Amino acid sequence: MPKLAANLTMMFNEWEFLKRFKEASNSGFRGVEYLFPYEFNKKDIAEELLENELQQILFDLPAGNWDVGDRGIAVDPQRRKEFEDGVGLALEYADVLNCSILTCLAGILPSGVSDSVARTTLVANLSFAAPLLKQKGINLLLEPINTIDIPGYWLNRTSDAISIIREVNQENLLLQYDIYHMQIMEGNLAKTIEDNINTIGHFQLADNPGRNEPGTGEINYDYLLEYIDNLGYEGWIGCEYKPYSVTLDGLEWAKPYLNN
Repeated sequence: MPKLAANLTMMFNEWEFLKRFKEASNSGFRGVEYLFPYEFNKKDIAEELLENELQQILFDLPAGNWDVGDRGIAVDPQRRKEFEDGVGLALEYADVLNCSILTCLAGILPSGVSDSVARTTLVANLSFAAPLLKQKGINLLLEPINTIDIPGYWLNRTSDAISIIREVNQENLLLQYDIYHMQIMEGNLAKTIEDNINTIGHFQLADNPGRNEPGTGEINYDYLLEYIDNLGYEGWIGCEYKPYSVTLDGLEWAKPYLNN
C-alpha cells in the first residue's frame, strides 16, 4: 500500500505553516514534507511533528533566495561556498527533525555558464554533500524538473539525472522522481519507473495539466500507484500538488491510502 506524505508547502495553505501539521495529521497523513524549514525554529517544527504523530520525510537543501528567483544553486560555480554552508544548515535541521532524506535542487543555469561547467559544478557539490549526509544516515536526492514550471532549470530528464548519479557514485545519492514533472518532460511513466526503481529514493505526485490532485488530469494514478506498489517500492510518495479548491475538499482520491 502506498505511503502518502502531505507536502505542506503546497497543501493545507488555508492555515499558517506550523498549523498545517495538525491538519495533515487529522486528515490521516502520517508523513510530511515541504520545500524549506529554515525560516522557522527547528524545535517548533519538531514539537509539531511529535504532537501530531508525524514523520518528517524530506525537505530541500537551501536553494538560494527563492523570492528573487533562485531555484537552486548547485550548478553555479560562483556559489560553491554558499552550497557547502547550506549543507551544514540542512544537517542541523535534519538532526533535530529526525529526517533521513534531503533533496538537492540543481537550479537555473546562470548566465555565461556552459552546460559542461554546470555539470562539473553539480557533480562536485553532490560529491561534497553525499558523504557528509551518509555519515548521518541520510540519503541525498537529485530531482529533474520540467522547463514549463521553471524555465531554464538545468536538469530536466530522468536519464540525465541518472547519469550524474552514476558519475558521483555515492550509494546514498538517489533519484527523486516527480511524476508530474516527468509526465511533462518525457511521459512513458510506468516503464521509466520500472527501469529505474532501484535508484528512486522518493516519489512525488500531482496531476497534469494544472498540478492539482490526482483525478483532475490525464495521469491514471489508480493504475500507477498500484504499479509502483507491485514493483516493491516501500518508500514514501509526496503529495506535492496544488489543491484545485481547498485542501480538505480534494482528498477523496487519497482516502484509501490514509490512516483515517
